[in-house]
Amino acid sequence: MNDDKDDLNKARTGRPSSPAFKEFLAGGWAEPEDTATTLIAAAPYAAERRARLSALFPGKRLVVPAGELKARANDTDYRFRPLSDFAYLTGLGTDHEPGAVLVMEPTDEGHDATLYLVPPAVAGDEGFYADPRSGEFWIGRRPGLAEFTAMTGIATADLAELPNDIKPAKHPRPKVSQALSEMRFIKDEYEIQQLRDAVDATIAGFERVVPELPRAVEHKRGERVIEATFDGHAREEGNAVGYETIAASGPHATTLHWIRNDGQVRTGDLLLLDAGVEVESLYTADVTRTFPIDGTYSPVQRRVYEIVLEAADAAFAVAKPGVRFLDVHEAAMEVIERRLTEWGIVPEHEDPEAKLFRRWMVHSTSHHLGLDVHDCAAAKRELYMDGLLEPGMVFTIEPGLYFKADDLTVPAEMRGIGVRIEDDVLVTADGVENLSAALPRTPDDIEAWMARLAR
Repeated sequence: MNDDKDDLNKARTGRPSSPAFKEFLAGGWAEPEDTATTLIAAAPYAAERRARLSALFPGKRLVVPAGELKARANDTDYRFRPLSDFAYLTGLGTDHEPGAVLVMEPTDEGHDATLYLVPPAVAGDEGFYADPRSGEFWIGRRPGLAEFTAMTGIATADLAELPNDIKPAKHPRPKVSQALSEMRFIKDEYEIQQLRDAVDATIAGFERVVPELPRAVEHKRGERVIEATFDGHAREEGNAVGYETIAASGPHATTLHWIRNDGQVRTGDLLLLDAGVEVESLYTADVTRTFPIDGTYSPVQRRVYEIVLEAADAAFAVAKPGVRFLDVHEAAMEVIERRLTEWGIVPEHEDPEAKLFRRWMVHSTSHHLGLDVHDCAAAKRELYMDGLLEPGMVFTIEPGLYFKADDLTVPAEMRGIGVRIEDDVLVTADGVENLSAALPRTPDDIEAWMARLAR
């Protein structure tokens, strides 16, 4: 049977399967020079998070998987990104632990954690050259179990030793997912620094886009030029983008999640760029600016932009500890409703709760931000939308107005204009800090910024 298998393998790959070949491949390799022997920066913070989770579930086994590789086509996989709860509890980012499972077994004192991993296939193992998912010949050197212990401070074991009654696909349990989401509302010192780094890298990415606008205008799919510029920057400076980049030109800016990015970029239109760099620790920024492709806002573009900016500033003005998260949204919506009513766009209605102005802004003004671009999503509503702001929270402020090209309820000169302004903010002891403040926000500042970058 084994001979038949070896014959089939040889036929498929053309790779020799003789004992001599296997013996020759097993030897003659130097010892690695990059062996991990020290804790990663996130490890002490991850340990404290595990302790907090342990206290919430005394006597309960807790299982948090990293997730599996996903096939892109046939025998090729998407680049791996561990699930966010796993990254949160282990401190591990990037792409080197597919299939791993964190298990916290209850003890009298709390829980003992073990990280179950697929050991790397190293020289001497047939998988070294034969396994395209774990063999070093295929994917490069991965840390061994002892190295993962050195990096994380967590005991490790071969994934083959995972208890048989644990089915990773069924974990974490809903109550554990909810608890982790609610823990992630308040960012620790390490997380805040990672988010600062992500925002700074994102601002640099926006600055790389502006000089590429002339090339984008000349290209039949100019939005792809913009997307490729930012996404390439994200790979150079971080792990990747934190979500699919929205590079929406002209009427495409009125589609909230325009990620096809196959349109032309035309002089005289606006570009709505919604993008974020995910750093190696997997924390991401989420920033949006809407700027004129030719460097100057038209009068109607400027007017729409200034309403959105006023709404954003109103949200900033109320954001502080003790205020409801939802109050930030309502402050922005009050401006949108009042200005559109003054503009004569919102029709009269007998029902004060009709909120017809929301036709032109259907999304919420804010969402939490962290390991996920929409962080803490499994938390209870009363702790999310109705929850109170606390120091250490990080969230977005992102009002917008979207007048679709076929919207006959608005004046013709406004149709096809979409504007969103999005900043990432940190709640402090007495207010909020705009982490993305270095990226210009006002029309005048954006025009001056573009002129400087275009030189």
